[in-house]
Amino acid sequence: MQDQENQEVSQQSPLDAAIADAATEAAQAGAGQAGVPPSTAEMSGQSDLEAQLSATEAKLAEMHDAFMRAKADAENIRRRAQEDVTKAHKFAIESFAEAMVPVRDSLEMALKVETQTVDAIREGVEMTLKQLSAAFEKNRVLEVMPQAGEKLDPNKHQAVAVVPSEQEANTVVTVLQKGYMIADRLLRPAIVTAAAPK
Repeated sequence: MQDQENQEVSQQSPLDAAIADAATEAAQAGAGQAGVPPSTAEMSGQSDLEAQLSATEAKLAEMHDAFMRAKADAENIRRRAQEDVTKAHKFAIESFAEAMVPVRDSLEMALKVETQTVDAIREGVEMTLKQLSAAFEKNRVLEVMPQAGEKLDPNKHQAVAVVPSEQEANTVVTVLQKGYMIADRLLRPAIVTAAAPK
């Protein structure tokens, strides 16, 4: 029987032997401490840990509350920004429309006049054009009206013909139609003729 136990022990791996030794030491240490009341130092350490735990829990709750408030604020800001963008798209033309209403009123009033004279019509058209120019200026609709001899700018000018001229090549000879820009964006290029290379 003893020989059989020795054989089993010799067949154990070093890892199994180490685990068995550790288990034996733990059992002996536990048996030695059974029934011994905890010391004052152990109780003090336990109360310190409990105090740290409660302080950490309080700080965690405070940080969670701050996080939830910040998240709600960010959501409100995002929602308001989205509403502002939607309103901007919907009412982007409002300012321009306000400026154009008097122009339409002037044209309608001109058509109601029974006896028209050439001078009265011309005067009415000039006044209406002034209103229209003011509406364009207010809404930053700017004319693109290049001068003869100005260098051709493909970002603002569209040359529909190249004509022989005494001017330098690729310069504006005549403007056939004004162009317009809205602030820095081209609305319509100026239609021009350009000088041919010599």
